Amino acid sequence: MTAPRLVVSASPHLKAKESTPRIMWTVVLSLAPIVAAAAWFFGVSALLVITAATAGALVTERIFGPSRSLLDGSAMITGLLLGLTLPAGLPLWMAVLGGAMGIGFGKLIFGGLGQNVFNPALFGRAFLQASFPVAITTWPTPGGSFWTLKGDLFAAPFMKPALTDAITAATPLGAFKFEGKATPLADLVIGRTGGSVGETAAIVILLCGAFLAWRGLLNWRVPVAILVTVALFSGVLHLLVPKYPDPLFMLFSGGLMLGAVYMATDMVTSPVTNLGRWVFGAGVGLTTVVIRVWGGLPEGVMFAILLMNAFTPFINKATQPRVFGAERRVIA
Repeated sequence: MTAPRLVVSASPHLKAKESTPRIMWTVVLSLAPIVAAAAWFFGVSALLVITAATAGALVTERIFGPSRSLLDGSAMITGLLLGLTLPAGLPLWMAVLGGAMGIGFGKLIFGGLGQNVFNPALFGRAFLQASFPVAITTWPTPGGSFWTLKGDLFAAPFMKPALTDAITAATPLGAFKFEGKATPLADLVIGRTGGSVGETAAIVILLCGAFLAWRGLLNWRVPVAILVTVALFSGVLHLLVPKYPDPLFMLFSGGLMLGAVYMATDMVTSPVTNLGRWVFGAGVGLTTVVIRVWGGLPEGVMFAILLMNAFTPFINKATQPRVFGAERRVIA
């Protein structure tokens, strides 16, 4: 009779069902209703801009990334999220360039998936904001025929877009900040306002975020911390100085919902500790309100998240829990 064999293997000995590709492609699936809402409000232009941004991200990942890296779905998420932050009338070559910059300089230059410091989609949008400020702040209004283009989407690269018949208007944040005009809350909630193609459907974004939280793919502390901080801080400011926007306007205008649910919760660029997530979210919310109220730009979500991304390593270090069994040493 032979003795039983003892098999020794390296950890981990228990593996979770979820894998990186499974998580990424589930997030991609959750973005489908938001893309559909963007198409409903802005027509085929929204789909073209989102497709162009996604193509730029995928091609860059395929050329410069590791082999088979497209299969993990991270480049697809970057392209979709970037496209959702862009106006419907943006020339397509700019969207492609933004996707390429987001993957190339926002992700791969740091070492690829899991190594990037900043959210790649927001990095690509920040590049477009700095390079083409007029084009990226020209906001077509929703509505009209599905097949009517909202701008000169097929403009030649580095050439001035031709004038079109598309109707443009300021975003609710821009109208309030520079013209003192308020937008009805119902229009903000439903999405009948100008802005980026994916920021107008607040209710759809919240429902998609709830789905991800239910699946355990989104830590609820980050978006809750952001939204609560924005509501409280803007509420105090509104009580002290009534000319400042009220909390509901702050919550449902601009890209706050999309940023809080999908950008700030990025597993790579947000803190890993629960206390750190509260601190991170509060920092994003506070910075967003400060930029919106006192900054030169009407919107501040992108810059707030990128700024807090830079602080993530320090937040992780400061909020690490004490190792079980370790003693605190007091130096006399």
